[in-house]
Order: sequence, then structure tokens, then C-alpha cells
Amino acid sequence: MATDSSVEIFSKVLENQMLCTTQIVEEQLDAEIQKLDQMDEDELERLKERRLEALKKSQQQKQEWLSKGHGEYKEIPSERDFFQEVKKSKNVVCHFYRDTTFRCMILDKHLAALAKKHIETKFLKLNAEKSPFLCERLNIKVIPTLAIVKDGKTQDFIVGFADLGNTDDFTTETLEWRLGCSDVINYSGNLMDPPFQSQKKFGTSVTKLDKKIIRGKKYDSDSDDD
Repeated sequence: MATDSSVEIFSKVLENQMLCTTQIVEEQLDAEIQKLDQMDEDELERLKERRLEALKKSQQQKQEWLSKGHGEYKEIPSERDFFQEVKKSKNVVCHFYRDTTFRCMILDKHLAALAKKHIETKFLKLNAEKSPFLCERLNIKVIPTLAIVKDGKTQDFIVGFADLGNTDDFTTETLEWRLGCSDVINYSGNLMDPPFQSQKKFGTSVTKLDKKIIRGKKYDSDSDDD
């Protein structure tokens, strides 16, 4: 009987909370409707014009990004092309790869998907064996490495899969989260809650990473995975 009573009490509390939440939402909607009702025709017309102008600017920005090669994951042939590309776009992710490294092919799949989703960022790949000067300049010693470039300057690196759950089976959402930590894409999720599917599977107890720790992190112990 005591158990049934506790369940009944819990159910009533939950029901009351849901009713309160519903009431708050309804009050907010009523307030918005009332606000619109109080607007005269001129105010409504100005509101409509502002929204159309914002939409127009958004479409113009999208077209500008697409004209600069955003929206696709493409390979650049040389170091010279790298410098030209990063000058044209504010946010760039460049994958330094090697044909014989299996993990590079894993990254290719995820980067191709993210390039289509995040057209605000340019996604590139460059053969590390064809860019020795750049690799030395950026201190790239582990393949694969993602260089994060903002406003023409390299701000961060994603080296190997250490920040992606230490597994080859990480999801596109995990890489998206990690790029969001570098502020190189418009990430809408929670940066303090990595979307790792299973921490036990990854063999780590880490469930949250501090954004400050991620940025500027030094990697000394990683090695190539051919």
C-alpha cells in the first residue's frame, strides 16, 4: 500500500509540473499574439520588411560561401593553393592526409558530410607528402591531422582520433562537436557534452572536456596509424 501511495504522489507531482509548463508556454504564446494584435499596419509592415531583409542577407551570404568553394570537401594540389584558399575564407578545416593511412579515409567520409552541412566553413584536404614545407611549419608529425584556420591563421589542430573518443568508429556528430570546440563551425549542441555513443566502448571515463583544454592542446605521444 505504501508503494502504491508513493507512486500516486509522484504521478500527481509530475502531472502538476507538466500542467505548469504547459501554462507557461500558453502564457508566452498569448503574450506574443497580444503583441502582434496591438501593432498597427505600419509596424507590421516594418517587421515584415526587416525579416525579408534578414532572409535576403542570409541568402546572399550563402551564395558568397558557395562561390568560394564552400559546401564541398575538395582536395587542393599544393601548398600554394593552401595559402590562397585560407585567404579567401574566414573558417577553414584542412585535412593533412596520406594515401597509405587508413584513418585518413575514415576522416574523409565524415568531412564530406560536414562540408555539406556547414557551408559557413571551407573543408579541404592536402597530401602531406606533397606539402613538406607546410607540415614542418605547422609542426604536423602525426597523420591524420586537421588544421583549424580562422581569419588566415592556424588556431588549433585535431591530431589523430584522441579527441574523438579514441576509436575508429566515432560518429560524424563527434567530429562536428570537436570542430565546434574550435569555433570553426556554427555548432548548436552542448560543447561540454561530447556525443560519444559509449564511453565504455571507447575505454575512457572522460565524458566532458573543457573547451579551454581542447584549444591549444599539445600532442606528443601520438603515432601514425598506417
